[in-house]
Amino acid sequence: MPPALQIDTKNDARSAPIVSAQLNGTAFRRRASALCEGCGLQLKGTGFRPYIHPAQNRRGSFPEENERTNSKPNTRMIQNMTRKLSAFLFLFTLASTLPCLAKKPAPPAPRPPVWIVTWATSQQIPEPQNALPTDDLRDTTLRQIFHLSIGGLALRVHISNAFGVAPLHLAAVHIAHPISPVASDIDPATDKPLTFAGHQDVTIPPGAEILSDPIEAPVPPLSDLAVTIHYDAPPSRQTGHPGSRATSYYVHGNAVSAAKLDAPKTVEHWYQISAIDVLAPAPAAAIVALGDSITDGHGATTNGNDRWTDILATRLQAALTRPETRDPGPDTRPQTPDPKPDPRPQTPDPIRIGVANAGIGGNHLLTDGLGPNALARFDRDVLAQSGVRYLIVFEGVNDLGGLAIHGEVPPADHDALVARVIAAYQQIIARAHAHGLIVIGATITPYVGSAFYHPGSLSEADRQAVNTWIRATGIREAGTRAATAGNQDSSHVDAVPRFDAVLDFDAVLRDPDHPGQLLPADDCGDHLHPSPAGYRAIANSIPLTLFTQ
Repeated sequence: MPPALQIDTKNDARSAPIVSAQLNGTAFRRRASALCEGCGLQLKGTGFRPYIHPAQNRRGSFPEENERTNSKPNTRMIQNMTRKLSAFLFLFTLASTLPCLAKKPAPPAPRPPVWIVTWATSQQIPEPQNALPTDDLRDTTLRQIFHLSIGGLALRVHISNAFGVAPLHLAAVHIAHPISPVASDIDPATDKPLTFAGHQDVTIPPGAEILSDPIEAPVPPLSDLAVTIHYDAPPSRQTGHPGSRATSYYVHGNAVSAAKLDAPKTVEHWYQISAIDVLAPAPAAAIVALGDSITDGHGATTNGNDRWTDILATRLQAALTRPETRDPGPDTRPQTPDPKPDPRPQTPDPIRIGVANAGIGGNHLLTDGLGPNALARFDRDVLAQSGVRYLIVFEGVNDLGGLAIHGEVPPADHDALVARVIAAYQQIIARAHAHGLIVIGATITPYVGSAFYHPGSLSEADRQAVNTWIRATGIREAGTRAATAGNQDSSHVDAVPRFDAVLDFDAVLRDPDHPGQLLPADDCGDHLHPSPAGYRAIANSIPLTLFTQ
């Protein structure tokens, strides 16, 4: 609507004609005042209707003028009315340009930094061969090294006593930058104690996890962090992660600040540390990879950080630091001598993405194998991670392989297992969608020839059936869109939960001539787990466009 105008036609020797306008924007007032100045008009703010001076009559003239003019034509009144009309038309036209004259809105304020998980591992009760001897944890310093994904301005550390049966007291916990991932040495200038509610020691209740106070300790992306714990007494029952693929170092006594541990014992397991968060510039989010030993990295290089999740983190960081690459994922089009430009949409500048590895070797969807089953650990290992936005589900081979591990079973048992595996996926999807996560399913990779599972034709048919269901993820029935946090309308709740996207790891690793087997170059040798080259192929097959929402 045009702004309201009010025109004061008082015109005696003491005052100039006044044109009043109720207008928004100082820019308009400034311009209108300048334009009206030459006409002897002045602006003030009231309404858009003719204004009759109290001394005027309805004919627009003053009483003394009527007495002087009697019945003669009132030329002054005509002049005043003409001036009024001209001023009205002028200001009406000027007001129509108000949107162009209005000030531009102020740019939005920068978003504050956010806490994002940069490293994580799933906790379990270490098997006897993977647990430290009780006396080795009495008055002991344990130094562990973790490879981070994204960097940040500050950090905090999660310490777990999830499987302890009594309170766990830690006398001190320090962080520092390690000199090398293959030695216990740290840079002493970076050594800092963590605090817990302001104290340098902490007691963790049984079954609980404790978060350290935030500490200003900038860490670069893809860097290593050493966390050193001093135990005064051993845990009642150990909580840890056996499949670290990284070396940990321990000595007796309190050496949390030592630049180098003196003749330490070594072990390739992690204990107590469950996650590390960084305070990252917004926008930022995290991926959690929920899986078994293939996600945990069996067959990867010890201290090499070449699990598929590590390589994915490296790709995401490269895309962030070199956004001009705008990686759309692998180009699977047939190559020609003169290929046409890639028509696929290019990735916008990606947000900062942390990667958390929630794989456990020997883990199952349905039953407890090594560590709790995936449904039992879902809340702790997925939903509890800071800033999680994306979930990759790559699990199921141990459920399928374990059915006939001691001998073949009837086909009906295979059919029932396939249905239960799919139902487990649907449970994970529904629970993740309820928390606003984007859920990405990965197909189960080949394992024919595995000496551990020795699958037959029925087990291979099970794998194909499950993968067919995963690949059909884009097929949704009416009203099956995922309910997300902030949109809990019942019309958007999953009726048949499906994955939001698919990663076809089976297609990446299978031998074209023998689809039930891994490609020889991607096989670590046990015909079940990929080699480092296979892990790289998995990571490189993931389109980074999935992580731009």
